[in-house]
Amino acid sequence: MTITIDTIDDIERELAALLRVDPRLTAAAEIAGTVPLRRSSPGFESLASIIVSQQVSKASADAITARLTVIGALAGPQAFQSYDDFVLLGAGLSRPKLKTLRFVAEAAAVGALDLTALCTMDADLAMATMTAIPGIGPWTAEVYLLFCAGHPDIFPAGDIALQNAMQTIFALNERPSAKQAALMAKDWSPHRGTASRLFWAYYGATRGGVLKSPV
Repeated sequence: MTITIDTIDDIERELAALLRVDPRLTAAAEIAGTVPLRRSSPGFESLASIIVSQQVSKASADAITARLTVIGALAGPQAFQSYDDFVLLGAGLSRPKLKTLRFVAEAAAVGALDLTALCTMDADLAMATMTAIPGIGPWTAEVYLLFCAGHPDIFPAGDIALQNAMQTIFALNERPSAKQAALMAKDWSPHRGTASRLFWAYYGATRGGVLKSPV
């Protein structure tokens, strides 16, 4: 049975195990400081917030999410479907993100995408289920499983902040590609979820970066 990451105590336990697996990360952990939990409840609002956060600053994502929340568009898939494009675009959604959220809302509304049940699925099955929805790529699915399901062994290798942190920590000549980052991350299994959090915290401590997620 997979033990999910639900509390700060879980993070501390997993981080200690990760550092035993790879002591090279000890110095990075000291620089990163407290590794935050970052959890949110599963559901449409959390997934929508993750989609909104793609390729924009945290400030912009927060502002768009706040506007959508105020009008009630994130209350659930049916609520989202009740708003026309003009209103949602006016709240700051780009057309590609609006299109993705339309697909998500439709799938969730008819039961084809159960965002709560995903959190108890095998990670590979959950990833396949999510990425079958047009507009949802690996990063979105991985971030959802990390922060809404508390999956302990997910590593969003395509995330630029993670790649930058890895380049610095391991003194690489260039930023690793998603494929290279995924291969490196295999060494940290089954603690890749905590490795992700550690690298994001390190990136934030050294470059002022922020995780583009809702939590």
